[in-house]
Amino acid sequence: MRERAERVRDAVTLLDQRHVEFEYDGEMAADVALNHGLMRQLYPFCRLTGAANVLIMPALHTANVSAKMLSQLGGGTVIGPLLTGLTHSAQIVELGVTVSDLVTMAALAAHGALAPETR
Repeated sequence: MRERAERVRDAVTLLDQRHVEFEYDGEMAADVALNHGLMRQLYPFCRLTGAANVLIMPALHTANVSAKMLSQLGGGTVIGPLLTGLTHSAQIVELGVTVSDLVTMAALAAHGALAPETR
């Protein structure tokens, strides 16, 4: 667990150093990340101005379970799984995906091929 938390802190430090133009924050419970009122109450120091719209999971099994639940319960769009940190981009398309899912993953693959310096 400690190693996973350190990865998240390292990612936040890296984003801070890069001065990215989007909002982000570090490790946070999913219920807090998705509920802005709860976030303000429990994490008054949080950098986000609203509920999170992207969740990054440090463990594959957690990400798989969460993605399936969110897509079924929330009606949101799940993109992934994605493999990052490799020399070349890799996208995984699961059984039963829609045409929209395929187009999204193809767009991500094309972006990765055209703009490798952004990774």
